[in-house]
Amino acid sequence: MTALVPLLLLGLAGILAGGALSLYRQKASPISIAVTGLLAALAAAGGILWLIPE
Repeated sequence: MTALVPLLLLGLAGILAGGALSLYRQKASPISIAVTGLLAALAAAGGILWLIPE
């Protein structure tokens, strides 16, 4: 189970980053782009930090 969590978090980060890029290309509001990008960064950071051994 612990090996699955970082994979899911990094996958979620990729989906959110793609969503932020799509929002940017559609000229969406800057707030929605920033929120989506921030969530992508947090998910990526969580996935990477989960991989660090104790």
